[in-house]
Amino acid sequence: MSQPTPPGARRRRRTPDDGTLEVFVADEQSDHEVDLPRWEALARNVLAHEGVSGDAELSLIFVDEPTIAQLNETFMEKTGPTDVLAFPIDAEEDLVTGRSPDGGSAGPDREPASDVPVLLGDVVICPSVAARNAPGHAGTYDDEIALLIVHGILHVLGHDHATPEETEVMQARERELLGLYHRVER
Repeated sequence: MSQPTPPGARRRRRTPDDGTLEVFVADEQSDHEVDLPRWEALARNVLAHEGVSGDAELSLIFVDEPTIAQLNETFMEKTGPTDVLAFPIDAEEDLVTGRSPDGGSAGPDREPASDVPVLLGDVVICPSVAARNAPGHAGTYDDEIALLIVHGILHVLGHDHATPEETEVMQARERELLGLYHRVER
């Protein structure tokens, strides 16, 4: 499992209490059935458990192998398909200031854009790779998809596994969240 966040980057995401948490789900592949309402509910539960509330957005996108292979090469400089990629969007300071990193000041005649949601990021999953990896990893296809969703969300929220210590913390967090909101124990 991989993500475009630089190794060692740790950003915990918290959003203001006002507004609505939105999880957008899309199935852009036809190789495997994807239960979008189920996975949207899992994503919402994980985000809420991790303290994300308020006006924030996350996208959960299911793609085919050629698409994820292209993303993997473009953003990770790795050849071939992978199971999940996480693309964190808004930086931690954005959650405090409400500004994008290169947004500059609002200017003398403009109010800050408080009505703009925090864009947590995108989690892109390849069901074909998940199905292939499931028997040796999480067990079933559904368990693997659930694990990839939790794993991707944790990356978007700033977790990493660049060191053995980070890996241990992240895997423990995955087990806890899956135990609460899915049935898998690994």
